[in-house]
Amino acid sequence: MTALTVHLQRREEVAHGTMAFHFDKPAGFSFRPGQAIDLILPDPAVADTEAPRHAFSIVSAPHEGELVVATRMRDSAFKNALASLPIGAAVGVDGPFGSLTLHNKLGRAAVFLAGGIGITPFMSMLRHAAHHALQQRLVLLYANRRPEDAAFLSELQRLEGENRNFRLVAAMTRMQESRLPWTGETGTIDAALLKRIVAELPEPIYYVAGPPAMVGALRDTLERVGVDSDDIRSEEFHGY
Repeated sequence: MTALTVHLQRREEVAHGTMAFHFDKPAGFSFRPGQAIDLILPDPAVADTEAPRHAFSIVSAPHEGELVVATRMRDSAFKNALASLPIGAAVGVDGPFGSLTLHNKLGRAAVFLAGGIGITPFMSMLRHAAHHALQQRLVLLYANRRPEDAAFLSELQRLEGENRNFRLVAAMTRMQESRLPWTGETGTIDAALLKRIVAELPEPIYYVAGPPAMVGALRDTLERVGVDSDDIRSEEFHGY
């Protein structure tokens, strides 16, 4: 694939320590919700220390007129260079790629399991579903330490209110460290929570995204509760 050039339009903080970067979308660029792109930075300082490219799931939906990615802002040469890009700066985009995309059979529910920044591919899917009024049952189980750490939480709550086919189940694992009130689920996404939430869903297919350890643990949990491995799709987020 030949890299395309895009320009940074704006950046915003979408959770504590998590930034979203908005780029213009090249004419004719198409992708499926859930797919990813490589961002290629021009900064020679990055090339001297690590690969000048990094894979990111696309947060924006195909119908939107921009390309948006989001990431936790860790102390690495790539992240520091990305954070310091001036508005209007040119970067390369390679892609799209990836197979963590929504299945076609609308009669089968989709259950998304996200940990932290693993929410990004599901944002694109959920925005797409809302825009096209898809008649498909969608459930998101979204685990974070605190509400402050949950990227796009307010948008997800709004989408749940607007789409009768979408249910959000957000769970916080370290509310003792939070300054915000929370009346939702607490603790990890475990077998008991899964059984309770998906009990009445029609033939669900499960999608898991997040840090490698969490993805592995959730796949094990799903298999322990009897989910066929053919009905589990996953993506590990390294270095996000």
